[in-house]
Amino acid sequence: MAATESAPRARTYGNWRKPTSAGIAGLGALGTMVMLGGLIAIIISMLIGGLVGAFVMTVIVGITLFLLMTKDKHGKTSLQRMSNRIGWQRSKATGQNIYRSGPLGRTAWGKFQLPGLAAASQLSEHQDSYGRPFALIYYPSTRHYTVVINAEPDGASLVDDEQVDIWVAHWGQWLASLGHEPGVIAASVTVETAPDTGTRLRREVGKNMRNESPPIAQAMLAEVVHSYPEGSALVNAKVALTFKGVDRGGKRRSEEDMGRELASRLPALTQSLNATGAGAARPVGAQELCETVRIAYDPASAGLIDEARSQGIAPELMWTDVGPSGAQAFWDKYRHDTAWSVTWSMTSAPRGEVFSSVLSQLMAPHPDIDRKRVTLLYRPLDAATAARMVEADKRNASFRATTSNRPSARSLAEARAAERSAAEEARGAGLVNFGMVVTGTVMNVEQLPDMVAAIDNLGATARILLRPVYGSQDSAFAAALPLGLVMPMHLSVPSGIRESL
Repeated sequence: MAATESAPRARTYGNWRKPTSAGIAGLGALGTMVMLGGLIAIIISMLIGGLVGAFVMTVIVGITLFLLMTKDKHGKTSLQRMSNRIGWQRSKATGQNIYRSGPLGRTAWGKFQLPGLAAASQLSEHQDSYGRPFALIYYPSTRHYTVVINAEPDGASLVDDEQVDIWVAHWGQWLASLGHEPGVIAASVTVETAPDTGTRLRREVGKNMRNESPPIAQAMLAEVVHSYPEGSALVNAKVALTFKGVDRGGKRRSEEDMGRELASRLPALTQSLNATGAGAARPVGAQELCETVRIAYDPASAGLIDEARSQGIAPELMWTDVGPSGAQAFWDKYRHDTAWSVTWSMTSAPRGEVFSSVLSQLMAPHPDIDRKRVTLLYRPLDAATAARMVEADKRNASFRATTSNRPSARSLAEARAAERSAAEEARGAGLVNFGMVVTGTVMNVEQLPDMVAAIDNLGATARILLRPVYGSQDSAFAAALPLGLVMPMHLSVPSGIRESL
């Protein structure tokens, strides 16, 4: 009797948790304190002002609790949306949403400096122990240093599922190792798709074509060079690592000190990325990083830069030349030089279990989007913080499931998921906070509705919730670039307070 071998089951991924705090009636810890404080204030108002004072205080407390308890599908409370709108109106009234640079601009420095959060950034170049140049970005406000690594992803086409599983396992191990890497604050992965100008293909064919080759072969190559760039896309992937600018004793590190330290650490970091399917990883030099940022703010310059490189002329760009000459942030879009962009942020990860290809359509080129940038943001946690966080999340999930006589199915599922996360962390798994930012860019404002509809559909295929970053399109655009900006460090309201509401 012949035995039949069953097909291997496809591996799935999931069980991501969003940090929340325990509270009453759907409120967080801070919201519960506001409710209890409001009850005490009502009692005191009754003792001082009688029924009228108690009624006025009850109305104030009720409106506050209503603003904290009403949430939309993205988890944003009415208070958060209202404060966001007020902040946008204030910045618009003061003209902070308009940026004009250059000698005739409105900026004091008279150069094409980067706008917003990256305006004070400084760029230097160093060499690692392999002799490869790498760019180092320094942010004085947060004392962070960022190094960018260029990756050449192999892609999943014609690749066995077992190999994809191995890549994903090594990627998870690489992220977990960042929690043990000294000084690492955050990491980001940016995958950008853009139309190919065809300059590189023409340069490659022109270098290898011989005059003595058959005429039919030359005609065929000429037709390929002319027709192939139409509809083709260029895919770039970059990994940005952000490090602390102070040592364990709290002493500030200079650029030379960080350059020497990272010079010895970069070879190991780039080599460990090879096993994740990132291909031949190498550090990005200052000139290449300047070109990347310049093209992001002015997509029309991509053809000029490629044409200059095809002629063997490297465009000499300085860090003070990569910013836009003019930019204006609107409530739901961003105008920068020759293009329009809209940036979304992920408000909810895929529910349930997903396959490793869940983001493939979101990251693939799209005909309605001229340039698309998908950036995954990671903040690794050390072992002590991870253990404390999973235990607190386990207690909070258990509290929400046991406070009601008839708990909802979602509360019970969250309690089980929190227990699994705590068990996996106890077995040595790493813990990483992650998010996603998606930026779509078009050359004409008439293309914006089609681009917005395309991104919304792509978000649905990835089973994630995407929300436009209303009122902060300029900052979100910079966050999607491979600059290593740690956004929680730039918030006016700390993220811990936001999670406790």
